[in-house]
Amino acid sequence: MAMSGGLDSSVAAMMLINEGYELVGITMKTWEYAQGEVPEKETGCCSLDSINDARQLAVKMGFPHYVLDIRDEFEQYIVRDFIDEYLKGRTPNPCVLCNTHIKWGALLKRADQLDCQYIATGHYAQVRAENGRYVLSKGTDEEKDQSYVLWGLPQDFLKRTIFPLGGYTKPSIREMAKEAGFHEIAGKRESYEICFIPDNDYRGFLKRQVPGLDKNPGEGNFVDKNGRVLGKHKGYPFYTIGQRKGLQVAMGEPVYVSKIIPETNTIVLGRKEDTRSTRFSVSGVNLIKFASMPTELEAMVKIRYKDPGHAALIRNGQQSNLLDVILHEPVSAVTPGQSAVFYDGSDVIGGGFIEQTDF
Repeated sequence: MAMSGGLDSSVAAMMLINEGYELVGITMKTWEYAQGEVPEKETGCCSLDSINDARQLAVKMGFPHYVLDIRDEFEQYIVRDFIDEYLKGRTPNPCVLCNTHIKWGALLKRADQLDCQYIATGHYAQVRAENGRYVLSKGTDEEKDQSYVLWGLPQDFLKRTIFPLGGYTKPSIREMAKEAGFHEIAGKRESYEICFIPDNDYRGFLKRQVPGLDKNPGEGNFVDKNGRVLGKHKGYPFYTIGQRKGLQVAMGEPVYVSKIIPETNTIVLGRKEDTRSTRFSVSGVNLIKFASMPTELEAMVKIRYKDPGHAALIRNGQQSNLLDVILHEPVSAVTPGQSAVFYDGSDVIGGGFIEQTDF
């Protein structure tokens, strides 16, 4: 049982115990703050407080608990990728990579060592066996559904995964904790920050991790779509597609980042409509519902976690390793580096990383 010390994984553990499973609790230590970087109170799944909370719950419920130190792998694979993507002018989603390559992989390795048949997490998602496939689908609570960040899980991972919370809503989970007498857990606030950036300031994090980033690349030009210089920016890694706040350019109307050009340290600004795309390509595709991709497929596509989804045609790309997504209506801020996840109703067809837009 993956235990973060938070409400969701704690209630998931209670539910599995009540269903008769034998549990082993695992909390993963993913990040160590540098000197001067530690927040006043650590938050998220890698804090000392969270580890202690998870251990106390396991002791109270009578099952063993271990801390799994994966800091080296996490830094090499997740943090380095996070930094590299911004330096390429892209916007990463580290949770997707972490779930696929770090957390599930580490859990299954430890599960095999401990002779555990399954792994379980507190994600709001569901998995079922159908037509020889293990199909990932949305959690019942649409507001809390986390299937978007799980699109990278391969079949052999899904085969051994249990999501106890998939059929429940967040309020009902909180009520379960109260009824079980865990009032402190029931009252815990949710953390929406990236676990290794507790102050949610990714620009400050990049500056600390990449010495001299302020000066290299340093200042560059804001331009309009015709190349006319509009002002100066602080360096392309500090901006994302669709960004409006913090541009400090007076245009007499709202302007947005519509394109980032790392090669020349240039950022293109435009109106809202200039951020809209009608097509984009997707790399690193993982198919879940189907074993192979049909020639063409109609689906709903989410381009960010809280995106409601957009109708689109998915087809094999002009390059063999890509899929092309043709949107039926223009969509704002389709951002390279983010994930595109394809849905058939509540089922996840698959997903991949957004690459070129309006090719």
